[in-house]
Amino acid sequence: MTKRFLPAVSAVTLLAIAGDTSAQTFPTNPLRIIVPAIAGSAPDVRVRQIAPRLGEALGQIVIIDNRPGANGAIAARQAARAQADGHTLMSALVNNAINDLLHPNSSSRLNHELAPVVQFSLSPLVMVIHPGIAATNLREYTQLAKAKPGILTYASAGPGSITQLLGEWIKLKSGANILDVPYKSVGAEMPDLLGGQITTGYLVATAIATHVQAGKLRGLAVAGRSRLPVIRDVPTMAEGGLPGVEASAWSGYFVPAGVPQPVIQRLNRELVRVFNAPDIREQATATGTEVVGGRSEDFAAFIRSEIAKWGGIIREAGIKAQ
Repeated sequence: MTKRFLPAVSAVTLLAIAGDTSAQTFPTNPLRIIVPAIAGSAPDVRVRQIAPRLGEALGQIVIIDNRPGANGAIAARQAARAQADGHTLMSALVNNAINDLLHPNSSSRLNHELAPVVQFSLSPLVMVIHPGIAATNLREYTQLAKAKPGILTYASAGPGSITQLLGEWIKLKSGANILDVPYKSVGAEMPDLLGGQITTGYLVATAIATHVQAGKLRGLAVAGRSRLPVIRDVPTMAEGGLPGVEASAWSGYFVPAGVPQPVIQRLNRELVRVFNAPDIREQATATGTEVVGGRSEDFAAFIRSEIAKWGGIIREAGIKAQ
């Protein structure tokens, strides 16, 4: 080996040693998890289930920092600006990936300025309608929408939300004419949906299961690959005649880019152990949520696939940032 290569090799070796050392001593301070949702919301509750167990595993307290607003962009910017030592994490949501498509910000992109640690949850959206609508399945619903354009409405959480993207995707695939009615946030439409002022909603199973079971809402289709145990009588989109239409709310943990890989790997291991606790998995399954886990590389690939999928829908439907 020539002498001119020795400094470069030494630098690489020193970086590797530094990374290993940081993982061995990590964490040295309390951890912070930034949540892009208000306290008491479903994403916040999930994080608060996990935080104390992660803290116990790492020997440090874990502080929850709620930073709602701008469809998750405020939290993402805050997380990306944090020191890259692994003590600050962000619980990102599907909306953060959609933001990277509609409102690209080169300071806080998933898989770029924010590095993936591990995926936590995957919750297929469920298409539900008010029982006063004369449709008992997805085919009858789309036929009604074609026969009477504009009579059916669907609730979205506004431009660029996953509920709007799913609603527009269904329109593209079926040729149906359904009016988008935007609300301020996901779930805000529930009173109007139950009252019949809005005819259609796309929500996670935990939000609609009791209403479907009580007959207050009618489940038409699960936007996932399989039926959900909590509402097992509701077929999938593929069973209803729209194969390939899949949309899920998901969450996962990120750290600022530049966190040493050994630290990311340790966070991944400890979080996966927490996810695998029987009560965490059982509670998630009971509400129609899959606990994912896996490697950070797997999560990075999933993010890329989501951005590619929703990017195609956004272009095809002509959805613009507002």
